[in-house]
Amino acid sequence: MKVTGLKLSHFRNIDAMQLHFGEHVNIIYGENAQGKTNILEALWLFTGMKSFRASKDAEQIQFQHEKAVAEVSFFADNLEQSAAIHFEEKKSVFLNEIKVGSVAALSENYHAVIFSPEHLSLIKGGPQQRRLFCDNALCQIKPGFTQYLTKYKKNLVQRNAILKDYKYNTSVEMMLDIFEENLAQLGAQIILQRKKYLEALQQQAATIYTGITAGKEQLKITYRCSFESECEATLKESFLAALKKSRSEDMQTLSTSVGPHRDDMEIFIDGISARKFASQGQQRSAVLALKLGEANVLGKKTGQQPIALLDDVMSELDEMRQDYILHHIEDWQVFITCCDPHTILRLKEGKTFHIHQGQLVQEST
Repeated sequence: MKVTGLKLSHFRNIDAMQLHFGEHVNIIYGENAQGKTNILEALWLFTGMKSFRASKDAEQIQFQHEKAVAEVSFFADNLEQSAAIHFEEKKSVFLNEIKVGSVAALSENYHAVIFSPEHLSLIKGGPQQRRLFCDNALCQIKPGFTQYLTKYKKNLVQRNAILKDYKYNTSVEMMLDIFEENLAQLGAQIILQRKKYLEALQQQAATIYTGITAGKEQLKITYRCSFESECEATLKESFLAALKKSRSEDMQTLSTSVGPHRDDMEIFIDGISARKFASQGQQRSAVLALKLGEANVLGKKTGQQPIALLDDVMSELDEMRQDYILHHIEDWQVFITCCDPHTILRLKEGKTFHIHQGQLVQEST
């Protein structure tokens, strides 16, 4: 898919702005706190996912205004399409000028991936951040996966509640069998889907990382799970046995100590843990490869190559790695924010947008 234009009204610090994008690389530059990231955030919100800045809808409305509007025009499924989101007391969403139930309804038509400095937590942060990355990606390509997660979390909460009540009422132990059976069945599905996704991501991300580093370094992703079987029935059996074995310990800690909610995704550069030993540039390159790999997997699944939104991606990357981003991401549309205007000088083909105080100063081809 390709985004052809974006129109914003009273969105964050942007009073009014209309942009017309190029088909390949689009660089949005300017000093800090001028509104560059606000543009990427607006483009991202049409995916139906929450803001990558973890903000409330009300925060997207410009100060002293009651309503903000974001409108996008894009080409997908061989059709010119449009979408709009009206942010006010109650959010309204439109697809091709027809009102739809929620912003999630846009997700089948509009696809994107986002890189922001916060995503460096994929390397630096704890397992929860990496599980969330994997699960969010799966929810985009497999809508049914959301149901597995929701049901699994509900049963997990129920089991933990029973563990808490057990010392006051031992008869509730019978309920553990029910919730553990559900957890094992749902957990086996979650584990299998994560494994399959990470295998596909590994192929894409490793190739991209090799390109970013000009073949000097190798990236590897592994899924760290307590249950190694590739068979759903065996996974369910192993998980159920582990739940029963851990009951006594779990009753002491009042939490469930085994399952996919404890799993992790490990990232290695040349066989060494990226979290422990990678430099800032290597960490940023690895996360970038993961996000671009996510885009490729999503594109192959949906048949529509998503747009790539890269916020402050150039920081702490040497010129060789920057040049890969500017010139070697082919056949898809990329949006890059940066502060340094010298980055633009190396752009061989694309469009640039100079943003200052929430206004478009200059648009160049």
